[in-house]
Amino acid sequence: MAMPFARRDIEAAGAGAGASSDDSSAAKKGKSELPGVRPALTRSEAFAFAAVLALFTAGIFCVFLTAPRREFGQILRLPRSLADVRLLKDNLAVYARDYQANFILGYCSIYIFMQTFMIPGTIFMSLLAGALFGVVKGGILVVFTATAGASSCYFVSKLIGRPLVSWLWPEKLRYFQSEIAKRKEKLLNYMLFLRITPTLPNTFINMASPIVDIPFHIFFAATLVGLIPASYITVKAGRALGDLRSVRELYDFKTLVVLFLIGSVAIAPTILKRKRTYE
Repeated sequence: MAMPFARRDIEAAGAGAGASSDDSSAAKKGKSELPGVRPALTRSEAFAFAAVLALFTAGIFCVFLTAPRREFGQILRLPRSLADVRLLKDNLAVYARDYQANFILGYCSIYIFMQTFMIPGTIFMSLLAGALFGVVKGGILVVFTATAGASSCYFVSKLIGRPLVSWLWPEKLRYFQSEIAKRKEKLLNYMLFLRITPTLPNTFINMASPIVDIPFHIFFAATLVGLIPASYITVKAGRALGDLRSVRELYDFKTLVVLFLIGSVAIAPTILKRKRTYE
């Protein structure tokens, strides 16, 4: 549901000949949060981003260097559609069985890399895990890699993410910050609700959490537990790829209702406490 927000009066902050230097700096800071204005990274932030990117790239490269060359050209691709997932399942079934350790290491590296740098397609990776490993083993693999990728994205955003998040999602960021400020005492419950339900995009939560000062232990716990229901749905669907016509079928009305019911259980203590406070 869209929320109405009052836009900051940026120009007024620096108007007038007698405006202080503090007001001027505040206006500049506010301008960087407006949509359409590209984020500016400092040299140290740009260097840190490049270093993290190089580290991930080198790690993935080393994984594939040590992997067997069997059908190498067929497995070096990222799934972008259900057709790609079905093709990869056929090509990787024997490879994943004969070289399971190498495959899992490569799978985890790619999944974490994609989630760290907000590369679309992790839902297809989750479907692939279900198709190759089943509900239990595939579910554990997806929850682990998704939590690790979200945590990695959290730290990258903490390092260099503020200008990017302010540029991409200025309204969402203000709303998220105000909601977090209201729920400091029951923050874990609220984060669980957000992770279980599709109220806010997971990519946004990963990037914005360190900016609004959500402690990492709360972020990690909510991610680890909160991603289980959605991961189960996706991995289970991966076992029946032939029956799946569209990714949209994963989250039909019935599934969304179930997710919101589960999320309501997580946030119920916060609602009850607020009700008692008002009484």
